[in-house]
Amino acid sequence: MATDIENVTQLHLDGNEIEDDIVDPWNVVGKSDDGIDYDKLIKRFGSRKIDKDLIDYFQETIGQSVHHFLRRGIFFSHRDMYTILTLHKEKKPFYLYTGRGPSSSSMHLGHLIPFIFCKWLQDVFNIPLVIQMTDDEKTLWKDLKVEEAQKLTIENVKDIIAIGFDVNKTFIFSNFDYMGQAPEFYRNVVRIQKCVTFNQVKGIFGFTDGDVIGKISFPAIQAAPCFSTTFPHIFGNKKLHCLIPCAIDQDPYFRMTRDVAPRLGFMKPALIHSTFFPALQGARTKMSASDPNSTIYLTDTPKQIKNKVNKHAFSGGQASVEEHRELGGNCDIDVSFKYLTFFLEDDNRLEQIRKDYTSGALLTGELKKILIETITPIVQQHQERRAKITDEELKLFMTPRKLIVQA
Repeated sequence: MATDIENVTQLHLDGNEIEDDIVDPWNVVGKSDDGIDYDKLIKRFGSRKIDKDLIDYFQETIGQSVHHFLRRGIFFSHRDMYTILTLHKEKKPFYLYTGRGPSSSSMHLGHLIPFIFCKWLQDVFNIPLVIQMTDDEKTLWKDLKVEEAQKLTIENVKDIIAIGFDVNKTFIFSNFDYMGQAPEFYRNVVRIQKCVTFNQVKGIFGFTDGDVIGKISFPAIQAAPCFSTTFPHIFGNKKLHCLIPCAIDQDPYFRMTRDVAPRLGFMKPALIHSTFFPALQGARTKMSASDPNSTIYLTDTPKQIKNKVNKHAFSGGQASVEEHRELGGNCDIDVSFKYLTFFLEDDNRLEQIRKDYTSGALLTGELKKILIETITPIVQQHQERRAKITDEELKLFMTPRKLIVQA
């Protein structure tokens, strides 16, 4: 499940102009220099924009301010969030589901976004979370052997645990491992497979006759955790609502699932969608694991972070100091400012930085310095927490067991 917000291509395909943004679980290509048109994407996918009314209802329901990811539109679209919030108000149980496709040994800053938000949701709702590690998907789509994908899963799970999830409310599972441990997982996969034709899956995901059969059957595997009976050790045979925080490129999987769910006697999963995390070089550049300078990895040293930001972070500033003082910078394209919207929690300070950069009072080098000072401690603290994770803790998170469903 690629909820890692990493596959931001935003390039013209084969050097040719494209007629519209391309967003699917494996490709994100922007038509213009401004990147993805999210309002247009909402209309195309048929989801709903997160507006002030929903944020107000969210805050009323949880009795506190919403996460800055919501306030700033980083999570911008949803399906059935009103239903989820009403369940919480009525003290009725539901659970969270998200995932990670382990394609590299180290996660990067963008990978943290859905998990940071999931931890906040887990804390404010006091509910269980299941995290699917789609090592099978990465084996099918990438040049990875089964054994290699399994090793990457373990490394990525350590990064996920280091975010601070409650072990009593969190189950992290590898598809390769859990499918063999839980017969109801496979039964639900087959139930879903029986409801979706080959023509439908081709239409949803663009599969061709040349694709291996594993790709064609995989969507049902990503769909199954939406059904609570997939986890009998947690929920027994109870059918509970599910909320999925993910990047919007994953929505096709769950549009399929929402169509199937009522036919199988389950509730439609609710979703809350995030925008994409940009590459350091800007919206027109691909974030790629083969280019270590395209992002900040969670293994990077302070020196590496400083060098990457100073040398590679795309600037919205002017060509000279004089021009910048006169004309100001463009926060809409400046990557350092975009990264701060994700990781600088202080709304007032962020707004002052925006005003100063836009007016020309703040120079590009000064803005980059603020970013370096903001993200370096985040990465260092993550590394410290990760280093303390024991084999016993890792095993506990990944062992099927009873979780705290509701306090």
